[in-house]
Amino acid sequence: MITTALCPTGPLSTAGALSQILFDHDAARVHEPWRRLVASDAFRYRVGLSSAQRVHLAYDRLALLNASVDDPLALAADPYRLAGMHEWTAVVDSSLTTVAGIHYNLFLGSLLDHRAVERHDTADFVALRRTGTFLCTELEHGNDAGALRTTATFDRRAGGFVLHTPAAGAQKFMPNTSAAGGPKSAVVAARLMVDGEDHGVFLFLTPLTDVDGPLPGIRIRTLPERAGSPVDHCLTSFDRVRLPWSALLAGEHGGLTPEGLLTGRAGSRRRRFLQAIGRVTTGRLCMSASGLGGARTALAVAVRYAHHRTISGPRPDERVPLAAHRSHHARLLNCLATAYAMTFLHRETLRQWAEHEPPRRERAERLVALSKAWITWQARDIVVECRERCGAQGLFPVNGIADFLLSVEGAITSEGDNLAVWVKAAAELVFDPRSDGLRGTGAPSLDDCGHLRDLLAAVESAWHRRARTRLRRGPHPDSLSRWNAAVNPALEAVSAHAAVQAADAFLAAVARAAHPEARRLLHDLCRLFLLGQVERHTGSLLVDGRMTADQVWQLPDAMDNLTASLAPHMTTLVEAFAVPEEILGSIPLANAGYVDAFDDPEGPWQTPSGGLPALN
Repeated sequence: MITTALCPTGPLSTAGALSQILFDHDAARVHEPWRRLVASDAFRYRVGLSSAQRVHLAYDRLALLNASVDDPLALAADPYRLAGMHEWTAVVDSSLTTVAGIHYNLFLGSLLDHRAVERHDTADFVALRRTGTFLCTELEHGNDAGALRTTATFDRRAGGFVLHTPAAGAQKFMPNTSAAGGPKSAVVAARLMVDGEDHGVFLFLTPLTDVDGPLPGIRIRTLPERAGSPVDHCLTSFDRVRLPWSALLAGEHGGLTPEGLLTGRAGSRRRRFLQAIGRVTTGRLCMSASGLGGARTALAVAVRYAHHRTISGPRPDERVPLAAHRSHHARLLNCLATAYAMTFLHRETLRQWAEHEPPRRERAERLVALSKAWITWQARDIVVECRERCGAQGLFPVNGIADFLLSVEGAITSEGDNLAVWVKAAAELVFDPRSDGLRGTGAPSLDDCGHLRDLLAAVESAWHRRARTRLRRGPHPDSLSRWNAAVNPALEAVSAHAAVQAADAFLAAVARAAHPEARRLLHDLCRLFLLGQVERHTGSLLVDGRMTADQVWQLPDAMDNLTASLAPHMTTLVEAFAVPEEILGSIPLANAGYVDAFDDPEGPWQTPSGGLPALN
C-alpha cells in the first residue's frame, strides 16, 4: 500500500502539504499514475542480472508501461506527462527511462510534430509491436549534429529517397537499434539532397528491423558496454536504403513535393534543422525530470539511513544516530534545500515551455536548456553526497543510490552536452538587456530572502558586465578569439542566472504555501539555499559594496543556526518527496532492520529474480 498520497482527501499533514506544493500541477494526472505504476512488484530491483538481461528487462517494463497508457499519442503530445514519466521511472530503472523517453518523446513526438500520423499507420508503434527510436548524432558529429553527413538523396525517377552513410564517421552513434525489444523503426536525421543541392537536415521515417533482424542495407553493430544502467546502444549505418516519398517528415520548417520542389517557410538550413529536431527541447525537460527523481530518492534513502544507523556517542556504551551530528545532517540539509529548488525550477520551466506563446519560444527554449544543465549538475552533486553519507553500503546498487550517479551522467550528456548548452545560453544572454535580474527589493539583511535573491542577481549582472567588456576590448584577430576572451565570465553569469531562476521559483512556492508549518519550513529551506548560493560569491559582493564585512563574517553562523533549526524536520522534508513505501521498503539501507535483512537468505538482494514473478 502506498503510504503517502499525492492527492489526499483528508486533512493535510505537514509532509502532505509540502508534497502538494512540490507536485503542484495536476498531480492526479501528471504524477500519480506513474508513481503507482513503479510501486508495483514488477519494478523492484533485481540482483544478479547481466547487462543483456537488464536491457531486455527494460523493454519488458516498457511494454507494461505502454499497457498502462490509454493513448500513447496523447502522452507524446503532453510535456507534463512525459516529464512525469521520466521523474518516476528514473526512481526504479534508468534503462527503462531511456528507452521510454526515446519511444514516446523523440519518436512518436517527432511523428506528431510533423503531422506524420496523418500519413502513416501508427498502430504498430502505439501498440508497441514496433518500438521507435531516434537517429541523429553520428560518430563524428555530436553537439554539432547540424553538420551530420548521412544523406537522403531524392530519386526523381522512383519518386523516393536513397538513405546512405557516406563514411565511417557518419555512422549513427548510440541509438538503441539492437534486436532487444523486438522490431524497430526510427526517425533518421539526414541531409536532403536534390539534384546535387544540399537542402539541410530533415527527418525520415525508416524501418530498421523485423523479427529476423536488420532489414536489407542496414548494418547494426552493438557498441561496447557503457557504465551505468545498460541500454542497447549501437552503431547504425545505411547502404543505399530506398525509402518512399512519404518517409520525409515535412512540417512548417520545410518539405518536398513529389516533383522535388522545396516547400515551407524560408529560413537558414540551421533553423530548419533546429525546428526539425524540436523534440530535443522536451527531451531536455525530461532529462531534468529524471535527475529530480533520482536525486530525491537518493536523499530519501540517505536521510532514513542517517536516522537508524547509530554510532558511538560521547559517553561509554552510548549510541547516537548519524543524523545527530552536524557534520552529517548539515550536508544532507544543504542537498535537501537544493533538491527543493531544483524541483520548483523544473515546475516553472515546464510550465513556461508547455504554455508559451510563439513570440516567447526562444526565451522558453533557453530556460529549458539552462535549467537542464543546472538541475542535472546539481543532481549529480546530491547523489555523490548521499552515497558518501551512506558509506560503503551506498556503493551497492540494491541500496538505491549507486546506479543514480551513472544515470545522471547520461542525462548530463543527453539532449545536448551541458557545457555546450550553457555556452549557447551564455552567448544569447550576454547582450540580452532583460538578463539583468535586479529587483531592488528586500532589506539589506541576511534574514531576508528577497535581499539574498538580489545579491545573486547582482553577481549575475557583474559577470555580464565583465563578459561584455572582454568582448569589446583588446586586440582580437577574429570572432573566436573575442569569444574565447569572454566565454568564462559569460558562463559564470549563466550559472548565477540559473540560481536566480531557481530562487524565484522557490520564493513563488513559499508564497503559495497555505499550511503554516509547511510555509515556515519552505521559507527556512529557501533561505538556506540562498545563503549557500551567496556564500560562494562573498568576495566579489564585498568588493562591489553589496555586502559588508560584518555580513560576510555572519553568514556562516546564519547558515549554522538555520541548519540546527531544520535538522529535526529532515524526515518530514523527505517524506514530502512521496517515494512509494513499496520502493523504499525494498531497499535494505532505507530500513531500520537492514542488518537482519542482509542475514536473510531469502531476501530479494540474495536471489537473481528477487523472488518476483516473470514479467511475461
